[in-house]
Amino acid sequence: MKQLLTLFILIFTQNYTVKSQTMNTTNEALIEQFYTAFAQLNAETMVACYDDNIIFEDPAFGVLHGNDAKNMWRMLTANNKIQLKVTFDCVNANDSTGSANWTAHYLFSKTGRKVTNRISAKFEFKNGKITKHTDSFNFWLWSRQALGFAGYALGWTPFLKHKVQQNTKALLNTYSTK
Repeated sequence: MKQLLTLFILIFTQNYTVKSQTMNTTNEALIEQFYTAFAQLNAETMVACYDDNIIFEDPAFGVLHGNDAKNMWRMLTANNKIQLKVTFDCVNANDSTGSANWTAHYLFSKTGRKVTNRISAKFEFKNGKITKHTDSFNFWLWSRQALGFAGYALGWTPFLKHKVQQNTKALLNTYSTK
């Protein structure tokens, strides 16, 4: 009886472990697919990784839902006048959450200034899709690079962050209505 119980526990534990590792690999692969597509400026592959009810948030755009989040990526990859280059690493995921670090190198369109933005991304998953994507970065550091002295002087204030979010949402609205 003891041997049968041990065998049952061993089989159950192995099956559980294999299932968990498969799910982790699947969600890690989803993150890698997302950022590989981003590096290739392929917005359609990126947005295919998102659930239709995606919630996206970052310091530059604030909170975006559904098609607004998807259109943001389409807008950012639409033409490469900004010379965007994307790299990523430290991809980790389990069955419900994940994370990655990514870096964007580009020319800020309003000023033509070079920006290197290091971003930490957090994800939530459901049914093989990303349902929530939160990007975090140092807004003051970003604003100093993108805006120069104005960013240095005001980048730490809620005023500038709100102004940037107003501008990015207006650009997104213009893009989305085309």
